[in-house]
Amino acid sequence: MHYADRVENFEGPKEECGVFGVWAPDEDVAQLTFFGLFALQHRGQESAGIAVSNGQRIMVYKDMGLVSQVFDEATLKSLPGRLAIGHTRYSTTGASVWHNAQPTFRATSRGGLALAHNGNLTNTHELEAWLAELAPSEHVPEKKTMDSTNDTSLVTALMSSFGDESLEDVAMQVLPRLKGAFCLTFLTERTLYAARDPHGIRPLVLGRLSNGWVVASETAALDIVGASFVREVEPGEFIAVDERGLRTRRFADANPKGCIFEYVYLARPDTTIAGRGVHQVRVNIGRKLAEEYPVDADLVIPVPESGTPSAIGYAQGSGLPYGQGLVKNSYVGRTFIQPSQTIRQLGIRLKLNPLREVIEGKRLVVVDDSIVRGNTQRALVRMLREAGAKEVHVRISSPPVQWPCFYGIDFATRAELIAPGLSVDEICRSLGADSLGYISLEGLTEATRIPADRLCRACFDGRYPIAIPPAQAALLNLEDVS
Repeated sequence: MHYADRVENFEGPKEECGVFGVWAPDEDVAQLTFFGLFALQHRGQESAGIAVSNGQRIMVYKDMGLVSQVFDEATLKSLPGRLAIGHTRYSTTGASVWHNAQPTFRATSRGGLALAHNGNLTNTHELEAWLAELAPSEHVPEKKTMDSTNDTSLVTALMSSFGDESLEDVAMQVLPRLKGAFCLTFLTERTLYAARDPHGIRPLVLGRLSNGWVVASETAALDIVGASFVREVEPGEFIAVDERGLRTRRFADANPKGCIFEYVYLARPDTTIAGRGVHQVRVNIGRKLAEEYPVDADLVIPVPESGTPSAIGYAQGSGLPYGQGLVKNSYVGRTFIQPSQTIRQLGIRLKLNPLREVIEGKRLVVVDDSIVRGNTQRALVRMLREAGAKEVHVRISSPPVQWPCFYGIDFATRAELIAPGLSVDEICRSLGADSLGYISLEGLTEATRIPADRLCRACFDGRYPIAIPPAQAALLNLEDVS
């Protein structure tokens, strides 16, 4: 997709990937990985892949589409093994094509290596130069976009370029040199590995099976495979699992800066991050939003599904009745995933339909998770008015998105955002709403009950916890990016 088309068609925030890994010699690891990826489908809906090892060789199967489209029973039965990793992907600015699907695979002098990555690296030029020193004949396409495919291929190539050293020793040399956001799952024929960047931007958790171990992007994936939650993979931690058990090493000191947008939108509501249940955080956000932006209205309705917990909280905090004014078609994915311009134009009506008898003649408070470009909200307000709503008051459970994300969410330029350069009143008029209120950054942070200095809030305040590439910093006129 050309860049201009991508900006024109941009619908909302796009998380990048979900990763999963399992070591369980007595289990059907391909089936477990399938279920784990199914639980992580919201983190990426364009491609899916699984790499399985039977202890002797690694098999990789990946394709375009949803997890349930890529894998069927026959395919999973053809992937017997003792350990596996899986990946579900949404392309950011990279092309949505087969060769960008993960996991990646490399043959090395020690055997095979398959790797999956969630996040975005910010120092790929340095890493490309290092790879050229280590293995002059290796070639990884230059990173020209925010897409993680190059990152994954680059890390896999680096870890394959150290001769006969053990992969654990190699990882302890490579991981400290990676900058940016990364959660990695990778495997050799006999060992499962996982690593999380020193800031812990993206979530990664560790779970226990009766006879094995699981790592996953979210706790919901542990639940679906019957694994008990053990703990989060610590920022800066490297984990290895094989017949010798679980081993952990630290490749960098932890400096937690978890992504606050995970709580707003990205994570499933039944996930727990940093000890906080995402659903309850979203309810807290709604209560705070009602406190900050009350309005005289008849009914609070959510934009399902991501706006639902905050709408419940808004109703609780305001004393207004809560109702279902919009019906979601459960078989339509998030609108941004649709590649066709025609379908994108129909997107909101394919996805949501108003309950006229509920909303007709009512003054509505409509609670949504975020406004990025405003296309969805604009169409939604128009649709509600056509269905007879007397007033439409929009309430947003995140502050205005002012800055691009360089750590794995696809709003990579300020041109993609509606908030920069427009006041709230101007945005309100653009949407056609009667009023508009965003929760404050302080209110959002308070709702998470996590100290501000342990969160990445860069998309809201422009304070980037990890240095971003100088070219991007110059474009944004950023003086302090770390």
